Amino acid sequence: MRRLPAVFAVAVLTTTVLHAHVTVWPRESKAGASEKYAVRVPTEGKVTTKSVELEVPAGVTITGIEAPSGFTYEARREGDRIVAVTWTMDIKSGEFREFVFIARNPKDAREIAWKVHQRFADGTSSDWVGAAGSRQPASVTKLTAP
Repeated sequence: MRRLPAVFAVAVLTTTVLHAHVTVWPRESKAGASEKYAVRVPTEGKVTTKSVELEVPAGVTITGIEAPSGFTYEARREGDRIVAVTWTMDIKSGEFREFVFIARNPKDAREIAWKVHQRFADGTSSDWVGAAGSRQPASVTKLTAP
């Protein structure tokens, strides 16, 4: 009987931690399709988030970028291809924002790993670039057959 509250507490804390990372939605899309993606950026600690940079994986083509009112973005290009997008904003502790972009998925991939760099007002950053199960995993979109 005493183990039940402890197991419940671990489950709640694990769920909270898993949902606190920067993520890209949806988690599943079709290979070769155009998709509306949302980058969800929470500020977990006490220091305000100042910007977030999304690295655009090879094979992904960005066709549109949105920023909520009062926020700005910059697209970094190599030739005609957008290779990174940085949204600049203030996201205070306990808050989150979503940033939307439209992209065409690669035709021959099974998943897209989205690497994101979250920068804070104190000069620190969180790099969400690791493998699944790591402390700071990259968000992944699974691609299904068209």
